[in-house]
Amino acid sequence: MNRSDFEILKEKVHGRELVYLDNAATSQKPQCVVDAIVEAYSHWNSNIHRGVHHLSQVATGKHEEARQAVADFIGARSKEEIIFTKGTTDSINALAFCIGEVTGYGLRVTGYGKPYIQEGDEIIVSGLEHHSNIVPWQMLCERKKAVLRHIPLLPDLSLDMEAFAGMLNDKTRLVSVAQVSNVLGTIQPIEEIIRLAHERGIPVCIDGAQSVPHMPVNVQALDCDFLVFSGHKMYGPTGIGVLYGKKEWLEQLPPHEGGGEMINHVRWSGTTYNELPYKFEAGTPNFVGSWALKTAIDYIGGIGWEAIEAHERELTAYCEEQLAVMGEGLPVTGIRIYAQGRPKAGVISFNVYNGEELIHPFDIGTLLDQQGVAVRTGHHCAEPLIDEIGVPGTVRVSFGLYNDKNDVDAFIAALTKAVGMLS
Repeated sequence: MNRSDFEILKEKVHGRELVYLDNAATSQKPQCVVDAIVEAYSHWNSNIHRGVHHLSQVATGKHEEARQAVADFIGARSKEEIIFTKGTTDSINALAFCIGEVTGYGLRVTGYGKPYIQEGDEIIVSGLEHHSNIVPWQMLCERKKAVLRHIPLLPDLSLDMEAFAGMLNDKTRLVSVAQVSNVLGTIQPIEEIIRLAHERGIPVCIDGAQSVPHMPVNVQALDCDFLVFSGHKMYGPTGIGVLYGKKEWLEQLPPHEGGGEMINHVRWSGTTYNELPYKFEAGTPNFVGSWALKTAIDYIGGIGWEAIEAHERELTAYCEEQLAVMGEGLPVTGIRIYAQGRPKAGVISFNVYNGEELIHPFDIGTLLDQQGVAVRTGHHCAEPLIDEIGVPGTVRVSFGLYNDKNDVDAFIAALTKAVGMLS
């Protein structure tokens, strides 16, 4: 893992070497991604799909090459199944709107023309979800008078799969679950969730915001119906994301936005829509972002998943071990690591206690920042999970492929100092 590819890691924060451990929020960008953005604006910037001139043709080719790269990256059958969005949140919102407007058309609803989501129908998420995989479904349920249910958690903060199996019924219209918890870093039994849902003909959406940057995800092998993820968490730029959907689903979903590009013909009498994937991409797309995302995918491919996963597993285990040792060595202070010892995708959440009293995560995060260590504190946009744990928030460290044991050692040293000041 070549840290020198990431110029920002040379920055000083409060006069200290930057230790960046907030990758679950956003990752840093290798120089090749930055260069790709500069190249696009410097050499072939032009609106795509609409021009016969050279620059437009070049830009169009780059954008569609990027779409194919994404399809290959996640194992989609065709690039037609790849919809570019602004990110994970945008993708889920788009899906929630579109599926709420579907009528029968051969789906699970009996009878042509009936809405797919009707009053009393149910959508299932899990008790681990980010707000982005809760609120859009709540909004859909409010519009359609449907019911949002969540898979409960066991005491070890894993999903209660027995309860989940019992929740599936003839009113269940969709299951949408994060593959990796953004708070705990734990990996959910997605294969089993999909199998149980598909036994009843229920489609499944995977929130891959925290999994796609850390492990290979193949949509055909999983047989998921939808997958959403963001570019900025996987060493790509902000403002670009992906909504993958099986072609048979995307063909039946209506568009969620209107305007240029997504149309076939526009008449005063009505409009016909474009073919896939353009039906869902109204307006000028982020063709610079898509090209930079392809560059990030190429960068990941150059390192290889086997090396990335092994490195991040070792680093996560090492950090958990060091936190546990630190907690044992403090006579009046304890450290609680949530979901300790379970397989994780580069994320650790913990809290520090002075006897029975919680040291507020914000205070710890502030003192770590003063020492050049960037972590995330708070509810991490997952308030229902934090409420379940019964704390105001946690301290979260999250790793990228450029982090190493020196970062962990620097973090532990800074945390030791911070706790000493706060105890």
